[in-house]
Amino acid sequence: MTDLNQLPLGTLFDRLCGEPNDAGSALGRLLAAMYAEDLGGEGAAGWDVASEATIGERQSGVARMVAREPMVLAGLACVPALVGLFAPSVVARVHATDGERAAAGAAVCELCGPLRKILALERSLLNLVARLSGVASMAAKFVAAVEGTNASIYDTRKTTPGLRALEKYAVRCGGAKCHRVGLYDAMLIKDNHLVGVSPMLLPRFVADAVARARDLASKRGQALTFAELEVDTLEQFQSVLDAGGCGLDVVLLDNMSTAQLAQAVALRDRSGVRIELEASGGVRLQTARAIAQTGVERISAGAITHQAVSVDLGLDID
Repeated sequence: MTDLNQLPLGTLFDRLCGEPNDAGSALGRLLAAMYAEDLGGEGAAGWDVASEATIGERQSGVARMVAREPMVLAGLACVPALVGLFAPSVVARVHATDGERAAAGAAVCELCGPLRKILALERSLLNLVARLSGVASMAAKFVAAVEGTNASIYDTRKTTPGLRALEKYAVRCGGAKCHRVGLYDAMLIKDNHLVGVSPMLLPRFVADAVARARDLASKRGQALTFAELEVDTLEQFQSVLDAGGCGLDVVLLDNMSTAQLAQAVALRDRSGVRIELEASGGVRLQTARAIAQTGVERISAGAITHQAVSVDLGLDID
């Protein structure tokens, strides 16, 4: 499995979202759902009743998508596919790039063509780009908060249903990194996987599980991006270190104080075990820097996606 964090944004978009004309791809499914919810799909003939009643069929116009506030852009890569589905007779000119910062007042995209079609596209376009740019902007704030430390900011699976692929793309647009995409591409052994496992048997259980997971993935022609264990006590962590790391790539330190995180880093460094440490649980923008200064390499923050607010974008029509 390719590490998504090593891919350029354009390649990442293609890898996560797929072809819009492919009904089974993440982007194809999303666009079909967006079209149906706003234009009614085939059953309602896919029409905009107000525009057809008020605007002439031959009437054309120019619309500019304008940033009403400073933001980090994400979702502009979706514009060609959105226009192709909602308004194929409209010409779209994108003036900015995903991952770029836009100042308030910047026109990031221009649409030219039949006014009915532009208005049919308007809300879906703004909804998607504003949401993804909100995620990218939130990610950028977290990245800025830990600048100058050795820690990287990662997202989680706490994403909007149906939007995970695009929200993870937006996270990268904001400069943060993607954790696992789903339950299939990396292994994270959580507390619910360890029910009934005694502390004494934990290292052996984990080592066997990691080896088994890598073997199962290999039989499917895959390779796990990483194998990770969640621990909530330093005693659990020490037992993993004492066992040489149990084949793990990462240990997630769940809901630990900064003092505990610093202690875990010291324990790892003294042990000589090569394993990355990830802090997770209740991470906020205000606490991210203090967490990063403990020496952990990774900080995962669900707030990047589930607390992101859509930015203010508007469509100004000439």
